[in-house]
Amino acid sequence: QAQKKHLRSLGHSLHPLVTVAGNGLSTGVMDELERALNDHELIKVKFAVGDREAKKALLEEMLKLSQAALVQGIGNIALIYRHNPQADPKKSNLAR
Repeated sequence: QAQKKHLRSLGHSLHPLVTVAGNGLSTGVMDELERALNDHELIKVKFAVGDREAKKALLEEMLKLSQAALVQGIGNIALIYRHNPQADPKKSNLAR
């Protein structure tokens, strides 16, 4: 719980790096997500899919495919985290 709270406070100032829209979890979106998680570990993902159930399903699938953890979901923005022991400290949102 303490770690989640810490991650939420770090995530507060972040801007979404990945947007999931009408094409859902396309290869391009998943590639971008992988890169962002590898570089930054903690990222925001924006969902522009309109439907709440669709967003929830996409988010769950995205977390499963990326093996990331949901830190917080507010509206159309999800804050997700995946530890990367080799993350570049200059890019990682945890090292700042």
